[in-house]
Order: sequence, then C-alpha cells, then structure tokens
Amino acid sequence: MPVIESLIRSEADGTISFGNYKLDTKSKLDNFEHAGDLYKIKTFYEITKLERNGSFVYESVPGTAVEHFSAKHDGVEFTVSGDKDAQITVQLEDDTEYEVYVDGVAVGGMKTNMSGKLVVSVELNEGVACQVKVVKR
Repeated sequence: MPVIESLIRSEADGTISFGNYKLDTKSKLDNFEHAGDLYKIKTFYEITKLERNGSFVYESVPGTAVEHFSAKHDGVEFTVSGDKDAQITVQLEDDTEYEVYVDGVAVGGMKTNMSGKLVVSVELNEGVACQVKVVKR
C-alpha cells in the first residue's frame, strides 16, 4: 500500500485516503473539502492526525497511511499501513459498545470513553495493509 503523496485525497467510492508515514518532517494540509466537510491532515513518521470541521476523527502513533476511510453512523472502516505497529484512536459515539475487526477477525468488544474515543492497536509490516472495521453492537 503506497503512502498518500498528496497527504489526503477523495476516492471514487466516496471515501478518503490520507497520511504519509515516510515523511521526515511534519506536513499538514488545511481546508481539504470532501462531501461538504473540511478536513485537516497532519502527518509524518511520528504521527498521523485527521480532523473534520475542526473535530478529531483519527490519530495514529506512529504515523500511518490510511486508504478508503469511511465513517458512518454505526462505525468506521479503513485500510491502514505503516512500517511499525501502531496505536490508532478513532472518534465514535460517547460511551458506546463496538465490535472491532482486524483483517476480518473479531478482536473483541470495546467501549468508547465519555468523549467517544476508541483505541485499537494493530500489527503493521512495511508493504502489507491491514483492514480495520469498528461496528456498533
């Protein structure tokens, strides 16, 4: 899975792709318009962070590349790649139970905290993408 050279882009299927974990210095892009929303991306080898309309959406430590990110009323789904294992935080509904799947395998139920954040750890290897799906129970 390649990094996103333009930092963020719209996909033909209505999703977005973003992030470049190969950058040595922090790069950012503000006011990227997609489906009526404005996105802000910050990314480099240490962190990738996405905001929509000024609100937190996604963060990974270390940085990652994300393709086909889709956030719906019942969860999120995306493909992620990187050169190291990553801790990913996504914004969902406050205090809600979700089922988490990594590469199609259920890794268990998780509950968001009072601010709606859910943290997932994924094992990543250079050149191998990982599918993450989080669905409301």
